[in-house]
Amino acid sequence: MKKITQDAGRKSLGEFAPEFAHYNDDILFGENWNNGDIDHKTRCIITVVALMSSGITDSSLKYHLENAKRAGVTKSEIAAVVTHVAFYAGWPKAWAVFNMAKEVWAEESAETAMAAHANSMAFPIGAPNDGFKQYFSGKSYLAPVSKEQVGIFNVTFEPSCRNNWHVHRASKGGGQILICVAGRGWYMEWGKEAVEMKPGDCVNIPAGVKHWHGAAKDSWFSHLAIEVPGENASNEWLEPVPDEEYNKLP
Repeated sequence: MKKITQDAGRKSLGEFAPEFAHYNDDILFGENWNNGDIDHKTRCIITVVALMSSGITDSSLKYHLENAKRAGVTKSEIAAVVTHVAFYAGWPKAWAVFNMAKEVWAEESAETAMAAHANSMAFPIGAPNDGFKQYFSGKSYLAPVSKEQVGIFNVTFEPSCRNNWHVHRASKGGGQILICVAGRGWYMEWGKEAVEMKPGDCVNIPAGVKHWHGAAKDSWFSHLAIEVPGENASNEWLEPVPDEEYNKLP
């Protein structure tokens, strides 16, 4: 295990209370936390339990919850630990710890869902779609499949993410074809009802049609975006899809 080091004491109290800073950084974390008689994961759990039992639910608890997560404590494990201790230390303390733990492990939940979505399809999720993030409500990802002859890209949306209304312009030909490859999402043309998209569903979008597409509220969503060749082709980005309109969809 990598040696644990700490300098928070000296940064915060080095001048005001140097002896305390020394005990905090060199003894508590420098020696005690590096003692190998208890494995690091167990030591993290014990520390969370001690803080919870003492009613300490400030930033120090959040630090040790994050430390426990880094040590490999899973969401289900921390939930079981806090539930068990609640019977001995008090129910209100458990509520306070759970509210903080939910924030710490929220990212893990999103990462787990994203990984499951990635495993459900043959195409990669790709990199964050930073070049177009200003046109998306939420996080999206882009993976080029082909840039030769016809452009084909796998576009992935996190739950509730959708792009702005937009129009594919072309003086001749052009437009786009969408093929859902994983998850559940929506396609909607201006003035028409939204169309649900599931794996295998295909939508043909002629040039000049105002539309948007994106994920359902409860699902990741990936589609292949196939660029139909055209003359003087361009993409015109318009206004975002309002939350009140999007939230009407199931």
